[in-house]
Amino acid sequence: MPRMTFSAAIDAAVAEAMAHDPRIVVLGEDVPSMRASLLARFGADRILAAPISEAAFMGAAVGAAMAGLRPVAELMLVDFLGSCLDALLNQAAKVEAFTAGAWAVPLVVRSACGGGYGDGGQHEQALWGLLAGIPGLTVVVPSTPADAHGLMIAALRHGGPIVFLEHKLLSGSWLEYMGRGGRDTVSFDVPAEAADGEVTVGLEVPIGRAALRRRGDGLTIASLGAGVHRAAAAADRLATEGLECDVLDLRTVRPLDRGAVVESVRRTGRLLVVDEDYREFGLSGELAAVVLEEGGAPRYARVCLEETIPYARRLEDAALPSVARIVSAARALAR
Repeated sequence: MPRMTFSAAIDAAVAEAMAHDPRIVVLGEDVPSMRASLLARFGADRILAAPISEAAFMGAAVGAAMAGLRPVAELMLVDFLGSCLDALLNQAAKVEAFTAGAWAVPLVVRSACGGGYGDGGQHEQALWGLLAGIPGLTVVVPSTPADAHGLMIAALRHGGPIVFLEHKLLSGSWLEYMGRGGRDTVSFDVPAEAADGEVTVGLEVPIGRAALRRRGDGLTIASLGAGVHRAAAAADRLATEGLECDVLDLRTVRPLDRGAVVESVRRTGRLLVVDEDYREFGLSGELAAVVLEEGGAPRYARVCLEETIPYARRLEDAALPSVARIVSAARALAR
């Protein structure tokens, strides 16, 4: 199996799909430079530069999907969702329901998300909870290059709108970019190997299925994206103290693998949710509800983003779900 960076694994999945399906086009701001290898292979008719107007090109992508294409619309940062939310919230997500299945919107929205490098609260949000709260949207957040590749293959075969979120601390291209402009001394709290790994080219990863990354009977830690690697590091530290943890990688926010969450928590009796998104009204509360609705009554805690991400690095580091915060919360649950 070849080794690929996180972003290269996604690009490889897109390239493979484009080679077999002429309906797939890629559009977005700076796409010809960001996806230069795809431009060289497939040309300017399929790798399309869009103006700096998220509302315009996202609306165009929805219309193109309804007209028979399978667009990949690249929203540079998920924070820019506010400029084009109507296209997803009121159009793409509702077309199939409004037409009783007569129309579909096979659209993939690829976007970067996540903080931990000092860009402030308008450029580092996760927002997967907001997106997953919209009926009709599918939301995926891979944590490894293999899953990024396989989930993108699945997304490009899917019949409806999917938001594919790529955490910047896992993406080689984003890490390279973020290391410039005075950031060359910045350190990141996600291990370098998380952004590079073996990939089975062409292997699809099913949407809506979680992965158990580590098994332990004392505590369930559920997370996704970069949070999985922070959770794994915390689990290593907790194991030295005698607390063995399940580390459950959700991989998909909507649809959520409820069965995997319930099964793990029934065995461990404790649930700790590590979520880089906002604490209130989001994924962390949804997971608690899922377990309660299935008759579980675990001890429960969550490590989330509480408020707007501060710009100052020390304050930002304290606000995000760090390994230290996860360890502290797990110890409290285990008492």
